[in-house]
Amino acid sequence: MEGIERIAPLDLRMADELGFRIKLLGVAERIAAGIEQRVHPTMVPKSSAIAQVMGVTNAVTIDADAVRELTLIGPGAGGDATASAVVADIADVASGMIGAPFGRPVDRLDKAERAPMQRHEGGYYIRLTVHDRPGVAAGVATRMAEANISIESILQKRPPGSVPSPDKHGRSGEPVPLVLITYAASEGAIRGALDKIAADGLVSEDPQLIRIERE
Repeated sequence: MEGIERIAPLDLRMADELGFRIKLLGVAERIAAGIEQRVHPTMVPKSSAIAQVMGVTNAVTIDADAVRELTLIGPGAGGDATASAVVADIADVASGMIGAPFGRPVDRLDKAERAPMQRHEGGYYIRLTVHDRPGVAAGVATRMAEANISIESILQKRPPGSVPSPDKHGRSGEPVPLVLITYAASEGAIRGALDKIAADGLVSEDPQLIRIERE
C-alpha cells in the first residue's frame, strides 16, 4: 500500500504533459503468479473513464468474462453518501437480508495465492533528480538496458531560471529532474536498476516511481 504523500506538483504537471492523470487506485487482479492486491497512486490515460472521476466521486471498474469492462461511478464520500450506506446496511440487518459477501461463507472459499509485488509487470513513470552534467542520462539508460528495461521516452528539464555553465559543456551541474517512461517491465527489475543507479552516484535524492495503467 502506498499513499499520495510523495506526489509532488511536478509529477502532476508531467502527468498532464504526457497525457495522463494521477489517481489513487486499489487493484485486485488474477495473474499467473496468483492474486495481485495493491493500492497506490497510478497514472491513467486522460481518455479513460477512471481519469474523469473527480472530487469525492468514486469509481469501480470490473473486468468481467462475458461483458468485458464495466465501470460504476457515483458519490463515495461525504455526509449524505456515508449516511445512505449506513442506513442501507442497518435496514438489511433489520430485515434479515444478511448474505455471504461472495455467495458462500468465507471458510468455504478457496485460499488464493498472493502474488508478490516484485512480480507485477507494467509501465512505469520514473522521476530521478540528477546532476545536470554530461553522461548522466547515458548512465541511467545503461543501467536500465542491463535490466532489460525498454524506455519509451526520456525527458530532462532544467528548473526555471537555471543558467548553463560555459565550463561544463552547457550544463549547470545543479540537480534537475530526469523523467523516464518505460514499456512493460517487472517491479523487481525496475527497483534493481534504480538501486544500481543510486549506487553509481547519479541521483541526489530518492527516485519517484509511479505505476502506469493504460487500460
